[in-house]
Amino acid sequence: MKVFNNTTKKIFLTSWVSINQTENSGHKITQLNRSVSKPYWDILQPLRHRVDSIQVCDRQLAHRLCKLIPSQCPFERDIKLFGKTLFHIPPMCKLNPLYEEVVGLRFRALCYLADECGEDVSQYC
Repeated sequence: MKVFNNTTKKIFLTSWVSINQTENSGHKITQLNRSVSKPYWDILQPLRHRVDSIQVCDRQLAHRLCKLIPSQCPFERDIKLFGKTLFHIPPMCKLNPLYEEVVGLRFRALCYLADECGEDVSQYC
């Protein structure tokens, strides 16, 4: 094991920045492995923003949204033959690019019905 002459030299290393404390005049900051990502244009961003901006302030609209948007993916199934599971179809809703926004809209409708209208929303779950 080698011992360095200057034992007070401390180097702090994080995941992408190293700082050499002995050089007080111009703390060296070195970026190690920083990837620069190019900005991209999301074609669905206006639609996502539109769905997120829907305000649920009507009882009939909230009921319609809760009936139209399922609580679970309707395509997820177990295919069985004679009591044995042949294969499982995974939920395809996660592949929907607007999944998060639609689920958020359903959640806002359920919250409106429960908080503002005082209704029991267990029938929609």
